[in-house]
Amino acid sequence: MQHFPIFLAVAGRRIVVSGGGAAALAKLRLLLKTEAHITVLATDPAPEIAAWAEAGRLTLIRRAMEPGDALCAALFYAANEDAAQDRRVAALAQRDGALVNIVDDLHNSQFITPAIVDRDPVVVAIGTEGAAPVLARAIKKDIEDRLPPVLGTLARIGKAFRARVEALPFGARRRDFWSAFYFDAGPRAIAEGGAHAVEPALHCLLADHLNKAPNMGLVEFVGAGPGDPELLTLKARRALHTADVVIYDRLVSPEILELARREAVLLDAGKEGFGAAMAQDDINALIVEHGAKGAHVVRLKSGDPTVFGRLDEEIEAVEAAGLAWSIVPGITAASAAVASIGQSLTKRQRNGSVRFLTGHDMKGFADHDWAALARPGEVAAIYMGKRAARFIQGRLLMHGARADTPVTVIENASRPDSRVLSTTLGLLEPTLTDAALSGPALTLLGLAPRAALATVADLPKEAAQ
Repeated sequence: MQHFPIFLAVAGRRIVVSGGGAAALAKLRLLLKTEAHITVLATDPAPEIAAWAEAGRLTLIRRAMEPGDALCAALFYAANEDAAQDRRVAALAQRDGALVNIVDDLHNSQFITPAIVDRDPVVVAIGTEGAAPVLARAIKKDIEDRLPPVLGTLARIGKAFRARVEALPFGARRRDFWSAFYFDAGPRAIAEGGAHAVEPALHCLLADHLNKAPNMGLVEFVGAGPGDPELLTLKARRALHTADVVIYDRLVSPEILELARREAVLLDAGKEGFGAAMAQDDINALIVEHGAKGAHVVRLKSGDPTVFGRLDEEIEAVEAAGLAWSIVPGITAASAAVASIGQSLTKRQRNGSVRFLTGHDMKGFADHDWAALARPGEVAAIYMGKRAARFIQGRLLMHGARADTPVTVIENASRPDSRVLSTTLGLLEPTLTDAALSGPALTLLGLAPRAALATVADLPKEAAQ
């Protein structure tokens, strides 16, 4: 991010514009919506600028800019449509201490003006750092279509009412009130009685919410998917947008945590196999503690919460505390991993079933039906299998699995830094050790990347053998 987005207070402050043509007009149409004191410096101003000056909406100085003209200005726009002149006035304004924007010169500007959706006092700013103005305009149009024109009226009336709403407890109850106002009671009041009907509707709505019983806590067990934010379900996004508390696992990606509501409390309950970890009982207690206070708790788990996520233990703790709960499924790592190699987990005449295995459990390396897994054509997705790789390799070979059985290990499946290791059961170790994987990895037994299979198929029979 090269430009940090902020909203600058300009009420009562100076904004200076140098230029009187089309570029200056475009900026002034936007600046005149503010409560700033606007000064325009132009030798030959457009008629509209002269008219605004006569109406007292801005101060017009009919000459070129001189040193000191931008003193005490919060912002300065160089809009002369002449590169040399714009550089000259920009240098003067910078010496006067103003932040400078040179129209259509991103590189030499100290700030940029975003595309704006105006529902005063609700203002949406859209910036692309100059990379795609057409895209910014398209986004602006989309947002303008979504935000009703009455939104500004509702926001102005609601702003004056905020002090009274502090009678409601901070958090979910207060958010529920404002949600009901902006998306139901407020628009309905305007439609039925105009702006004068909004304040009485606010009083009635507040009384209803003050008399409501306190919210009971809600716990949602949410699947964060394998890491790519675009693979997060819409239901999971909604849960993150409304959660008061997010208790997340170590493997949840930072990009997904960014989607949580800004005011939400984020708590790391990460576990690492054979490493530092928060005890499961402590995680259970953390979930119950916040849920018992009436919070909306999202227990955010990598992948799908129903696959190797200790979900049952956490649900039992929540039920014992009398809290409501629900499950929001996610895309499990096996689905993302197999998609990344262009394969499917099942295939007619190859395997009619697939096994989801864990490489280790609470007692150490996990034991399985190795004889069944060693049969030709079997497919298994092995979670948490990096440290158990040599153990798994040995057990399968001992039970008759072919050494040339394909094995694919996918690190950071679905993420930009994903890696695919294509090997065989006989070479699984030392392949993994040599690769020095540092991220979460899933092992697919019995599957090779489609590209690797195609390469083998294209070879002469003698080479393929």
